[in-house]
Amino acid sequence: MSSGGKDFAAGPVRTSRKRAGLWAATWVSVLVLLTGTATLLNGNQNSAGGSQPASATPSAAPLSSVSLTFDSGRASQMEAARILKDHGLRGTFYIDSGFVGAPDYMTMDNLHSLAADQNEIGGHTVTLADLTAVEPDEASRQICNDRVSLTNWGFKVTSFSYPFAASTAASENLVSGCGYSSARGLGEIHSPVDCPSCAAAETVRPANLFRTRATSEVGSTWTLAGLQATVEQGEKAGGWLQLTFYDIDNSGSPRSISPALFEQFATWLAARTAQGTMAVRTVHDVIGGVSKPVVNGPAAAPAAPGKNALRNPGLEIAGNYGLPQCWQVASYGKNSAVLSTLNPGHSGTVARRLDVSQYASGDAKLIPVLDLGACAPSVTAGHTYSLRTWYQSTAKTQFELYYRNKLGTWTYWTASPWFAPNTSYEHAIWQTPPVPAGAEAISFGLNLFSDGQLATDDYEMYDTVGAPSP
Repeated sequence: MSSGGKDFAAGPVRTSRKRAGLWAATWVSVLVLLTGTATLLNGNQNSAGGSQPASATPSAAPLSSVSLTFDSGRASQMEAARILKDHGLRGTFYIDSGFVGAPDYMTMDNLHSLAADQNEIGGHTVTLADLTAVEPDEASRQICNDRVSLTNWGFKVTSFSYPFAASTAASENLVSGCGYSSARGLGEIHSPVDCPSCAAAETVRPANLFRTRATSEVGSTWTLAGLQATVEQGEKAGGWLQLTFYDIDNSGSPRSISPALFEQFATWLAARTAQGTMAVRTVHDVIGGVSKPVVNGPAAAPAAPGKNALRNPGLEIAGNYGLPQCWQVASYGKNSAVLSTLNPGHSGTVARRLDVSQYASGDAKLIPVLDLGACAPSVTAGHTYSLRTWYQSTAKTQFELYYRNKLGTWTYWTASPWFAPNTSYEHAIWQTPPVPAGAEAISFGLNLFSDGQLATDDYEMYDTVGAPSP
């Protein structure tokens, strides 16, 4: 996902948690804080319906603040929101706008319910992008367009959190330029599970508003005693403590805690605030400031007539995680897929082979990364496109297509007729139907929907107007 083999990372990468996997592949496989006075709906009104001051500033006392933050807009977090409301507390919820309405993620109604209860809605990029691994224009689209969508939906959006807690000085400047007032990292405050030499809390006035410090993500290894001790250490330090949650459920996964534990913690927090030595506040209430105008990220234009719209079409340039640059493996259903490299390819040095085994349902395919324009080719609604690749396969295959709308949401579109198995390279060519209204980009690839092996190389995509002859 870099340009010309150069990564976007400018300067040291600040990260405290490695990427757990390829987010887009997982998502496509499913496809088919906390008190305060400022309302989180767009518009300058407070919780009582009156006017909000031009610059909201945190209360001078108590000096100790706790912010409960939640990443990615997971549907399970609505249980945490219910518990917070029951105890008179509020949270900051960082949303990937491109996932809203997808399975396991919040709906638009959920977001408005959060805001109506005076929780804060913040940004987390459109599609959970690692801002240190993408080029500047893509990073700008991910940060800015997420805020544009959330603002257009009616929310006041001033706070941001970095996916995978990864940032550089360059990405921090982009967050500021997109109109945010602050951005949160992870893993830079002492907790019972890590960072023993770290500070007990962020300072009341953070040294870097665009890399504010928080504990590592609260997960299955955390206990009530650990949560309480972390709050108490922050209270003693007289600073600002940010805690971050992902799933609130009984799955037992590393990134989840049970609703029962969260209920116990919220009960304890509510009682603690009554003592008057600390308060639970949203991130916005701690940082203060007005909501700045939205800024759109740079547009990604469709390829000119006769020009191949795909980046790295020969799969020659290596990217991250053993994948070709600008390409990802996507799957759904029950099957096991492994991507390997073949030498030589149909042309050039390499081709890529997809092996599917233990097939029960769904499919697997190699496709351009589902992003906002760096890799996924932009299209014009109503136009048709010629898709081409060279392949050899032990099983029948077909082109499978997805499209992205202006909000950054990816949706299954259609599939081509089947192509027969071949033991030598054959040219697969197919013309798409007219691109649906509202679609701004597509992603496609040959798939396997059975056990088998599929090698591909030399991909092409042209607007059919001006497309070269095969």
